[in-house]
Amino acid sequence: MTLDSEAYNYIVNEEYFPDKSVIIKEGGHSSWVYIILQGKVKVKKKTRKGMLNLMTLKEGDTVGEMVLLHKDKGGRAVSFVADGPVQLGLLDSVRLTEDLNILSPQLKKFISTLASRLNDATEQVVSIAIQ
Repeated sequence: MTLDSEAYNYIVNEEYFPDKSVIIKEGGHSSWVYIILQGKVKVKKKTRKGMLNLMTLKEGDTVGEMVLLHKDKGGRAVSFVADGPVQLGLLDSVRLTEDLNILSPQLKKFISTLASRLNDATEQVVSIAIQ
């Protein structure tokens, strides 16, 4: 996936993370949302059998967007870890939230439902993977 030119409008800062750096920690309460400018990021989940690699994200993918799409009272559901050196664009969460808030209530509910289903599917995959 290449970086959509519209995404550049939301970038307020760039951050660099060395290999194996934890970008967002599972259980944390950060509100940061990033877009990958260069490099790869592993999505990891804690299990009773240790850390499970769920997937690898690449340039153009977003990191941490679920915090905007699914207002969950808990902490972050997964960790994001640099897979080699990574350059990320920090996205303007305030502006993203403002843009989301102009959507119709029905569309916001639809997006929230999809995000919730994705969280549920992730939990099911994890439970199957560690059996």
